[in-house]
Amino acid sequence: MPDTIATFTIALAQGNFRVGSLRANTERIAAYHRAATRIHADLVVFPEMALSGYPPQDLLFDRDFLDSHDERLAQCAQLTRDGCAMLLGAVRREGERLHNSAFLYAGGEMIGTQDKRALPNHGVFDEKRYFQAGTASHVLRLGEIKLGVLICEDIWSPLAAGELAAAGAEVLICLNASPFESGKQNEREETCKARVRECGLPLLYLNLVAVEDDLIFDGGSFVIGADGQLAARLAALREDVQAIRLVRDQGRWVVPQSVPAPPLPEDQLTYQALVLALREFASRNGYVGAVLGMSGGIDSALCAAIAADAFGPGRVEALFLPSPITSGESREDAFACAGRLGIACEEIPIEAGMRAFAAMAGPITDAILQENQTRLRASLLLARARKTARLLINTGNKSEMAAGYTTIYGDLCGDYSPLKDVYKTRVYRLAAWRNGAGAPIPQRIFDKPPSAELAPGQRDEDQLPPYPVLDAILELLLEQGLAASQIVARGYERPLVDEVQGKLDAAQRKRHQAPPGPKITRKALAKERRYPISNGWRVERAEGADPASSE
Repeated sequence: MPDTIATFTIALAQGNFRVGSLRANTERIAAYHRAATRIHADLVVFPEMALSGYPPQDLLFDRDFLDSHDERLAQCAQLTRDGCAMLLGAVRREGERLHNSAFLYAGGEMIGTQDKRALPNHGVFDEKRYFQAGTASHVLRLGEIKLGVLICEDIWSPLAAGELAAAGAEVLICLNASPFESGKQNEREETCKARVRECGLPLLYLNLVAVEDDLIFDGGSFVIGADGQLAARLAALREDVQAIRLVRDQGRWVVPQSVPAPPLPEDQLTYQALVLALREFASRNGYVGAVLGMSGGIDSALCAAIAADAFGPGRVEALFLPSPITSGESREDAFACAGRLGIACEEIPIEAGMRAFAAMAGPITDAILQENQTRLRASLLLARARKTARLLINTGNKSEMAAGYTTIYGDLCGDYSPLKDVYKTRVYRLAAWRNGAGAPIPQRIFDKPPSAELAPGQRDEDQLPPYPVLDAILELLLEQGLAASQIVARGYERPLVDEVQGKLDAAQRKRHQAPPGPKITRKALAKERRYPISNGWRVERAEGADPASSE
């Protein structure tokens, strides 16, 4: 018997759906649905938790929020009375239990649902706090096509996809809210290719585009044909919609090859992710631009470039806040960088404030005098940011945050920290990439030794290992989770590893007070390293305690 239909078109709606914005998300869903209907799509697909935004966190304990969510969900269902069918990620309530689910609607009616089965409870995820895991995979039939629906984590093991294939699914669709990490896109695509090889079914992978505090959702949705080859890829880091036309061929659904959007080079992708993160965080929280301190160093130069690209130069203001210790080179470099970026930069010396503080405080140590320079600068930056209703950018990087090379209520302050998860060595790489477009950062900023300039002749390496060494050890400790003995076995000296481990542990109290910033590595220092501040193991480890004998 010939197939009853020859083609089936699925529109992938890679949209920006924001946490808690139920009304705006519903309007965006409706707009995408209208667009899909206009191009004669049979089905429009939305990302995981598109209606509520992801992750909604403890909004899910707010009954008013859930009631409003359900009302909006009913409105979304009604959209399909006069248009194409819809597969929508949303919350499903079952008495007092909640599920992270996908809803299939057509003709104004619900055709079926699929609950997420694998609930991640690691890193930035804590879904078991909120959701009940699904217990079965259901094939959802829409006309003559049989759909197998997976939700994000479900794709990372063969179980759910295999069950759907065995139950008769003809096409797999995976709804995602997958956060950005360097190198993650290739991992996603290779994982999905593995599922396709196992099941022999085409797979459509749809990801969210959004920024939620420290998480960037980078889009990059794609389609893998039943032959295991990449058939389509949507753009990264921006909203996009693409119609995927499936063709019935000898009883199987085939995805004709298209021209996938090319993957961005990793440094370009990361830089653009940081720009998106800063712009979205500011927009979501009511800021109209940014203020930052320009020191003449690489961190503030890169942050200034990110801010100029995020808001436009006219909405960014820089302050150069020299002390008597600040070099003339730093002044020249700060103003040169600001000028090349087209942002305003004002000089306000802090010497008078330093003298006034010393007179009030009486005899104090050199360390306190150094710290107070950063606190005076922070006060001036905060005052300017509040006066102009602009976001205050913290210019610290991951290496400094990890090692505690920062001052509480000083250079740790700010509303948002774009480089919070960027190692110092990577700061240089990203700055070099950005300099390929107009060279806004003077070469001398790259060449001079990093220094906080809080004391005469001071260099960062007076208190820290060289950054390439520090970053390499931190990456082994954090991203790879290696023990000190394993790092030593890789050729690093034990005293150096212990020094870095000790700095990492001791700085936990500072990081608890750090501003938010975008996650770009496998293990950021906020939600993914939740060590207690008051921590006896830190002391025992420093004293050489044997982990096996600890209580």
